Amino acid sequence: MAEARELLRHEQGEFTTTTFIAERLELRSGDEASYLWDLQGWYGGDINRFWWKAEGEGVFDGDLESAELQALYSRAFTPYFDFQAGVRQDIGGESDRTHLVVGVQGLAPYFFEVDAAAFLSTEGELTARLEAEFDLRLTQRLILQPRAEAEFSAQDIPELGIGSGLSSLEAGLRLRYEIRREFAPYIGVEWETAVGSARDFARARGEDPDTSRLVIGLRTWF
Repeated sequence: MAEARELLRHEQGEFTTTTFIAERLELRSGDEASYLWDLQGWYGGDINRFWWKAEGEGVFDGDLESAELQALYSRAFTPYFDFQAGVRQDIGGESDRTHLVVGVQGLAPYFFEVDAAAFLSTEGELTARLEAEFDLRLTQRLILQPRAEAEFSAQDIPELGIGSGLSSLEAGLRLRYEIRREFAPYIGVEWETAVGSARDFARARGEDPDTSRLVIGLRTWF
């Protein structure tokens, strides 16, 4: 029986998979028309994986505002959560930094998808990010997704517009229609605000610390 169980484990539990997810590919209204991408994927098995994440945003007819790429080792430590560690490289604007990354990602109770990470940059700056989203299925194809993101910092980073403590909050609602499970266009609204000294940094750059926008985009995976 031991030999049979080992064969079953090998055939059913040790295969590898590759997944690509475009969580957000969107166009955004506002003072200036802008765009955003939020991509991630992995290669590996149920326990150990190589995980990558890429996101960024910019303004049409303007420069890329910010972008980042993460390369992570991911290991499941519960059936629903992975521990992740690796590196992050920032690109664009004043941000040209490399970070060490430590975080967790998974499915919290009541089906909240959570992604939390801390970052230590080559400049000695300690920051953190918490993202959470929830899919509310209205019909078999129509899904309402509330989403929130918070940024934190251990110190002021004026050149990046980041303030100490809670630095920024972002919240939105997206309504998507699954033409297929793997292909779902959406529309939505989003609100973003700078908090604390980050508000002063935004005003000093001539920017509004509070922003509301309409978004239209696509979520796809394979």
